[in-house]
Amino acid sequence: MKLEYVAPQEIEQRSFEIITEELGDKKIPDEIRPIVLRCIHTTADFDYYENLYFSENAVRIAKDTLRNGAVIVTDTNMAKAGINQSALNRHGCEVMCFMSDPDVAETAKRNGTTRAATSVDKASMLNRPVIYAVGNAPTALIRLCEHIRNGTFKPELVIGVPVGFVNVVQSKEMLINSGVPCITARGRKGGSTVASAICNAILYMLDAESKS
Repeated sequence: MKLEYVAPQEIEQRSFEIITEELGDKKIPDEIRPIVLRCIHTTADFDYYENLYFSENAVRIAKDTLRNGAVIVTDTNMAKAGINQSALNRHGCEVMCFMSDPDVAETAKRNGTTRAATSVDKASMLNRPVIYAVGNAPTALIRLCEHIRNGTFKPELVIGVPVGFVNVVQSKEMLINSGVPCITARGRKGGSTVASAICNAILYMLDAESKS
């Protein structure tokens, strides 16, 4: 098999060209296309063409929220690290993760719950526009849905793409049925890299719009 030479600065562009070629005649609405393509690019998994779910106006809501200086809260430091800091700065936004906070660990231990769920409780006190991005912990999604149902915390948007086997599928369906604007990957697939990829795709969409 012959290697294809691609200049370093052109690798990402070439990757997206290959993805587009392999998708063939499959149609993706323009509004969600950058998100779907970036999820496939991040994972090399074309299942994201079919399993990504977008609630009505989810992308527009996400962009409007980021334009208003939102904070993105992630359920892992890996997802936090994967979100483009320069893009966040350009739009006056920031990203937070509470998973390593000593007060979160102490409260979770005392209450017999997970740090991911306790982090949701902490985020509920931010009193700021929030996009909550979950790539690992279904307990975070479950706790978010409890808050939404009780009227104690409703993020402007939830990105719910935890990966795994225990309560992963169920928590995503709970999110879809919660009524909160959301983007999720139905089924077992997802992960912190997918959560950050979705955030980055939306930030890059804003960049493109600001240049047009």
